[in-house]
Amino acid sequence: MKVNRIVIGTHNYKKKSEIKKILNGIPVELIDLEDFENPPCVTEDGATFRENAVKKALGLANFCKTCVMADDSGLEVDALDKRPGVFSSRYCGENTSYEEKCLKLLEELKGVSFDKRTARFRCAIALAEPNKLLFVVEASCEGHIDTEPRGKHGFGYDPVFHVQKYKRTMAELEPEVKNQISHRALALKLFREKLKELV
Repeated sequence: MKVNRIVIGTHNYKKKSEIKKILNGIPVELIDLEDFENPPCVTEDGATFRENAVKKALGLANFCKTCVMADDSGLEVDALDKRPGVFSSRYCGENTSYEEKCLKLLEELKGVSFDKRTARFRCAIALAEPNKLLFVVEASCEGHIDTEPRGKHGFGYDPVFHVQKYKRTMAELEPEVKNQISHRALALKLFREKLKELV
């Protein structure tokens, strides 16, 4: 089948902006989910990022009657037994800000040495048409949890995620750099390659 239009299945403006920048130039029309009236809120109750991405993509594709890409991503911290994981957006309460979530994370890691604060961002992106999953890609970005929030760029857990190669947090990196190395950027590059087979 030939794909010529894709709905970006997220209401997150910053995430959507990253996706559009990285997929810029593909011969496919990217459509905002907001262009559809009352899209459903798909419950993310999967055990993995992959399961959640697939569920969202299929659910929204059935609603929009066209191809939808949806992602699920989050942070795994080894010293916390891979928490917050798939609960990253709901960590310490669904309605808490990411500033609060970052501070809660730092509190849980109090007394843990930097070398033991290994972590990774994971991202899974699924593309589906109504009633059919087309493909899923997954990628990750390794790092450490810093001892305090730093930087003004990015969003989510970026201010506490230290990238060893740059000796800075993800939020201290320029967006152009982040869009080369982040979990979402790496997954989107894989997504772009897979998409070429369908356009």
